[in-house]
This record gives sequence, structure tokens and C-alpha cells, in this order.
Amino acid sequence: MPEPPLVLTLALPTPLYRHFEYLAPLKLDIDERKALRPGVRLEVPFGKQTLVGVLLSISHKSTYPLHKLKPAHKVLDTTPIITGDVLALCQFAAEYYQHPLGDVMISALPQKLRTSDGTLPQTTYWQLTTEGKGLSANSLKRSPKQQSAWQALLTHSPISEPALSALNIDKPTLRQLHKKGLAESFQQTHSTCASTPATYTILKEPHRILNTEQQAAFDALTFNSFQCSLLEGITGSGKTEVYLHAIERVLHAGQQALVLVPEIGLTPQTVARFAARFGVPITQLHSSVAKGARLENWHAAQTGQARIIIGTRLAVFAPAPRLGIIIVDEEHDSSFKQQEGLRYNARDLAILRAKHNNIPVLMGSATPSLESLHNALSGRYQHLRITERAGSASTPTMQRIDMRKQTLHCGIAQASLDAIGATLARDEQVLVFINRRGFAPSYICQSCGWSAACKFCDARMTLHSKPRKLHCHHCGNQSQTPSQCPSCYNPTLTALGQGTERAEDVLQTSFKSYKVIRVDQDSMQRKNAMAALTTQLNEGKPCLLVGTQMLAKGHHFPNVTLVIIVDTDQGLMSGDFRGIERMGQLIVQVAGRAGREEKPGTVLIQSYRPEHPMLEKLVTENYHNFAQSLLLERQQSLMPPFSFMALLRAEAKHPDSARGLLTQAAQLACEIMPPSDNCRYLGPIPAFMERRNDRFRFQLQLQFSNRQVRAQLLKALILKIDKLPLSKRVRWSIDVDPQDMG
Repeated sequence: MPEPPLVLTLALPTPLYRHFEYLAPLKLDIDERKALRPGVRLEVPFGKQTLVGVLLSISHKSTYPLHKLKPAHKVLDTTPIITGDVLALCQFAAEYYQHPLGDVMISALPQKLRTSDGTLPQTTYWQLTTEGKGLSANSLKRSPKQQSAWQALLTHSPISEPALSALNIDKPTLRQLHKKGLAESFQQTHSTCASTPATYTILKEPHRILNTEQQAAFDALTFNSFQCSLLEGITGSGKTEVYLHAIERVLHAGQQALVLVPEIGLTPQTVARFAARFGVPITQLHSSVAKGARLENWHAAQTGQARIIIGTRLAVFAPAPRLGIIIVDEEHDSSFKQQEGLRYNARDLAILRAKHNNIPVLMGSATPSLESLHNALSGRYQHLRITERAGSASTPTMQRIDMRKQTLHCGIAQASLDAIGATLARDEQVLVFINRRGFAPSYICQSCGWSAACKFCDARMTLHSKPRKLHCHHCGNQSQTPSQCPSCYNPTLTALGQGTERAEDVLQTSFKSYKVIRVDQDSMQRKNAMAALTTQLNEGKPCLLVGTQMLAKGHHFPNVTLVIIVDTDQGLMSGDFRGIERMGQLIVQVAGRAGREEKPGTVLIQSYRPEHPMLEKLVTENYHNFAQSLLLERQQSLMPPFSFMALLRAEAKHPDSARGLLTQAAQLACEIMPPSDNCRYLGPIPAFMERRNDRFRFQLQLQFSNRQVRAQLLKALILKIDKLPLSKRVRWSIDVDPQDMG
């Protein structure tokens, strides 16, 4: 009796919330049949297209008549490419964030593996030849590099190139051994002969001795089971040193460490610090790594060759067969939340992945998010605190400057300029923080009131001076600056407000003898620009830094002793309920760049509302007390983390279409689950910026008493929205646990 055909259930990268069934490929040999396991990729027909999908399960039964199923074209992998905890993580993310599973799985892969012609890279291994094995111990003593390489190959042969690189053995040295007939290389796709963890010298340099609070935090960590810990340490308290000790413990156990950082700019300095400490392969996964290199790095993590994996949010999906710890640095940072497509939060997925692997996850921040702090205070997370700066550094002094009583120089108070002059005179460095790039946020005609507005957005164009242009920072639209007012033909137009470029000009004019360095998205586009800046600042020469929040996170500038925060009022008057929380985080993070060594630091905060109670609490007390006050307000108003939110977003060329879809969605939601204490609906309402990139945007706010009620409503609601005629003409999406209310 013939064996019934194999039915393959696949996840495909489509916007459809369902799985797809195919028959096994018609010509399937024994090896390909063995390869059919969940997690392998297959090429399949889909309408007139050919797609790459991920196998979920195999059966002999189908929900459809077998004759209606199409056969898959071919199996693309010999072994599963998405396995174990990553497969489970993708399935959870799809369900929790209400996103099609196929899209989640394809997003978890390097771009080169998302097509049928993408294959895993081959790894180069080196081993000694017969002649090399018979070489006497001191034969290469006149060439120390070759002697060291020969010794490594004798001890670890065969060994991969990434592993040799971690031992400071370079390719030119290996090629010299090859020319002498002492070593040979070969390639293979999988690391079946990869060197064992014991082959590495874990520490390149001795680890630093932890102080009392650091040691207490480290001692509280558990390494053989799941534990979620929040390390709340003030800026400059040495949280990274605790991370390094934890990673050392994991490496000695033969395991891998995954380190998540919020932004690419922090990755090079993190890699440099880890590479200086550890003698193991370290790999990077973020968008600045070239596609080919990213695939190689991903493969190094997948095969276990990379012992430390450092990346931004997408790295939470990185394969790591021997994962021993996950570290989330600056866990409060909104960059961990993806704002397009799959709107996941890497911090939250890191916790779930750690739980699935029964390993610890350590989240660190000087300014924890209210969600994490609430979980720590309520006992769900282990709460570790470091309240003193490491070494001889002291906490900077914070002072408020009342802008209503100051002479201003393009937004910078005279008191701030005086403090800058005194600091530079002491051969110290100054950081001036303005969270707005460009020259000025508005370009107006004082005669008739015309202002340069974006023709695609409800926003003003920002004036840039280097080069001179008008630029919309929301949609990217650019135009030349007009020579006269388009409305009244007045030849004199005025720049209002200040950005980093304008502040740079003002400071350079005021302090001609000192270098002014602008740090923003425009000035830091060159590769390794941030690393070069760090090297320059570490020379210690007096200078002025002017920058955006690129400077606020994790950077260590030893000679910066004065920080000026030009504008805090934007956060105090934000329409987003998270506005004040983010304002506090930003102030503390920027302030943390001052006085990180022996010299004391000072922070001047410019504000037109210096008496604001939350600003006063932040300055006179500390972030922890500030955050607890905000938590009390959130509890009284039943806002997150005391409720669970989702946003249904819609955008269209015509406002009636977007508003109409959400009106119908609100009606459907009320039918599925009538408003009650467990669920509340608000909207549809326009987004903070109603028109963006020539599309009108509206949103429906959904608020719930618990996650289960939210998941139940959203799952039923999405299926109904998908059947509405308007849903085919309107872009719509679900944002679970939204971080950006705009």
C-alpha cells in the first residue's frame, strides 16, 4: 500500500493571518525527506509568485482535499534554520503582537536568507599539515606571530577563522604558515568540527574588582535558572562591569551571551570594551553591518562559534544554541520598540526568550522604564540597585536656570555661556544638549506671518544651513530656501528657534579659541564617526560638544564636567502621557555624561517652568523618587503599567477612509466586547500629526484591565476588520503596548 503524501504546513511572508498547506516536492530524495523538519525553508508557489516559507509541521492529513494542494518546489535547507527557542519566540511574537507568523519568521532571518537563492556561508577552518604536526617546538621562534599561530593550531586543530581571530591570529600569519606547508585550510557549511569552548583563553586582561554595591548585585544573580533582574544603577555606577562579570561566568561554563543595546552608535564602544576584556569570538548584528557580513555573523552565532553576540533590537531573534544569559542595556530606551511592521519590543521578548531557555536576563538602566520599575517594586523582577558612582567619581550637581530672567543668545542663557567660559578656562570639556538637529525649526516671514510648511505633512520645514535647505524630518521632503516670502514677496525671512547647527554657530562665535563639535544625525553619517569622536574627546583637550540624544546614552567622556540642557519644556508640556517620563530619563542620561572621573560635574537645566513639581522632584531628589511619583499618577489614572493598551492605526490618502475604517472597527469592538471596567475604547481620533507623508492618520485607542482580555478582543477584531471593504483601501495596523502615541 503506497504511503500517503506528506502535507506540509508553512508560514509564508504574507499579510494574511493564517498558515498554508502544500504537498512535499514531487521529486524528494532520501536526504531531502530527512531534512523536512520544522524550521527549514522551502520554495513554494503562491499565486503568480514564488515565495520562501518556513516549515511548521508535517502530517499526512489536510484541512483541504489533497488534490487541491500544490506541491512545494524544493527544500532549501539540509537542517532547520530556525530552531528551538527562536521558533517558539517567533510564534509567541506573532500571537502577542497580532502579526502574521510568516512575516515574523522571515524578519528573524538575515536578508540574504529571505530568498530562495540565499544559502548559509561556508566557514574557513585551519589545521596543521603532517609536516606542521611534526615541527619541533622552537622552530618558528624567530617569528613570534607564526609561533603563536602554530601553537594554537597544534592545541586546537581544526579551528575556525573567527576563533583564530579571537586569539589575535590574523590571516597574513596563517598564509605564511600555508606557504611553508605547515598549515592548510578547508571550508564547510556547518561547524561540526568547531573548537570546543575550552579552547579559548576567556580573559585577555584581569577583570576589575567590583565595589561593594556592584558585588552585591553580581552575587544576587542566578546562573542556572530563569531569573529576571532589573539593575538600577545611577549613571557612571559601573553597570557594565557587572555585565562583564556575568558574561565571564557564562563563558567559563561554555555558553554564549546575547547583549542588546538600543542604538547602533553604542555598539562599537560596547564591542571594543568587550573585545579588550575577552579572548573569544564576538559578533555584531545590526543594520550598519553589510548584508554579507551580517549573514556570516548570524551564522557564527547559529553555529556557536560566536560566544558573545552584540546587537540592536533585531538581535533578540539571533540563533544561539548555547545561550547562557541575555543582557539588555539601557532597557528604558524606546529604540527597543519597533515602530513599523512587526511592532515588537525587544526588551520584552528578551525576557520571554530567557524564560524559555531557563537562563537569567539582566536589564540595566539609570532611568528604568515605569513598566520595569513597577515589576521590580511589585516583586516580579529582582530589583538590584547601585546608588554610588564607581571609583572616585561623584554625582553631578543639577541646577535650574529660569529662562524668564535671562538674556538669551539664540536660546542659550547668558548664565550658561558664563559657565561654559569658566569650564573651558579650566581646560575641561562642555556638552550642550539640544534635542533638535538643523539650524532652526521654523522659517517665517515677519511681515505677513507665512511659515515654510511641508506640503506632505502637518509640520513645519526645518531650516538647515550646512548645506542651506529646508528639510522635513518627518517625511524626508527637501526644498531650496526661498529668496523672498512666497506670500507677500518680503525679501527678509527669519529663522525662529534653535537647532544644533545654530547653537554650533553661536558657540563658535562666543568661544573662538576652542573647537566646537556638532554631534547629530547629519554630522555622524560617516562610518566609525562616533568611535573617532570618542578617541578625540579622550585626548582631554578643552572643547564644546553640541548634540542631540545621540550623546545621551552610555558614552564615557572623562573630561566633560559641564552639561547644558537647553530646552526641557517640550517634555513637560507633551501631549503624550509618557512625555514627562521620557523628559526625566533624558535629563538624567544627559546629566550622566558630566563628572565621570575625578573632576566634579555640573548640569544646568534651562526652563521657562523651573518650578514644575516633577522637574523639582527630579532635580532636588533623584530619578527613583521621580519615577515612583509618576507611577502613583499612572495608578490613579489607570494608565500603563496599570492597564494594557493597544492602538489600532489607520492611514489613507483621504481622511474619511481612514476615519471610516476605524469607526467601523470601533462598532465591531463594541459588538464583540461591550465597553466595561475591563475594556475601554477611545476614538477614532486624529494622530498628533494628522497628515504625514501625504496620508491622513487616525487611531483607535483600546485599553484593557489585563492582557488576556486584550488578546481575546484583538484576535476576534482583526478577523472581522480584514473582511471590511475599506480594509483593502486603507493601511491599518495593530500596535500592542504602544510606546509612541503619535
